[in-house]
Amino acid sequence: MKLSFLLFGDTPDFRWTLVRQMGLKYAVAKLSPAITGKDGIWNYDVLERAKETFGENCLELVALEGDQMDMTNIKLGRTGRDGDIERYCRMLENMGRLGINVLCYNFMQTGWFRTARDVRERGGALVTGFSAEAASRLPDKPYAPIRREEVWENYEYFISRVLPVAESCGVKMCLHPDDPPVPSIEGVDRIFVSFEAIERAMSLSDSPSHCLTFCQGTYFTMGGDVSAFFRKWKHRVGFVHLRDIVGCASDFHETFHDNGPHDIPGMIRMYAEEGFDGLIRSDHVPTMAGEANDSPSYSMNGSLFGIGYIKGIMDAFKIRTE
Repeated sequence: MKLSFLLFGDTPDFRWTLVRQMGLKYAVAKLSPAITGKDGIWNYDVLERAKETFGENCLELVALEGDQMDMTNIKLGRTGRDGDIERYCRMLENMGRLGINVLCYNFMQTGWFRTARDVRERGGALVTGFSAEAASRLPDKPYAPIRREEVWENYEYFISRVLPVAESCGVKMCLHPDDPPVPSIEGVDRIFVSFEAIERAMSLSDSPSHCLTFCQGTYFTMGGDVSAFFRKWKHRVGFVHLRDIVGCASDFHETFHDNGPHDIPGMIRMYAEEGFDGLIRSDHVPTMAGEANDSPSYSMNGSLFGIGYIKGIMDAFKIRTE
């Protein structure tokens, strides 16, 4: 397995140094213009320079994660989506040329969503949480309502056009499930909220580029046998996100990797035993003492704990990592 770390932007800072000090060499990045202040990575020179910057800092940029551009027109099926899809395809082509072969993407109109970002956890650490009851009191989005079948139609339109390009470029498009997996938020329906929905998505194409991001925290909130689902679809999994939660889809909060109800060491061991050799990273960590809670779920102290915990488990089980 390739233990990796998510970094936002392409400007080196202390986080990049800490990643190297943790013994990691694989970087996953979000490089949207809103973060970098630069042109989009559908411009080859922009992505090439970003990859060079990571390399100059002893990190190998191997994957991109999240919306790398404004996906509103695509996800809502608005006028202008064809031009956006064209730019998306250019991005995939650039990724292929530069050997960045994994893209973790989602089709959430409201993104990963929480109703609280300062839930107290062990020792007063701060984590994010979600309450469907609290979410129901929020106003609808201006473009609501967006119904389930509309979202499916928009997704199928999008994936049918980008997958052939991804396949030709050798890029794995790894679908992230909707987080949280609830039917609707702010008047916008969400579709990737169950094992059955993920299987429906996978049935749309047997392309080797049509893959999954196995975000175990999200799958835990769906209920059911998460390990069995991984075993069934392991041939499509290109990326694993490691985190734990307390609660269910309608009411949960994040927790430390070692402080939840699920067998995280057992999950890591299962991934190895099933032959998974792709990217894996720590996800959604607490904000710990000494840090401002200005980047909920992505604090560095929590990340140091998470990576150390994961590396310890891998050492104990003699799981080979790169």
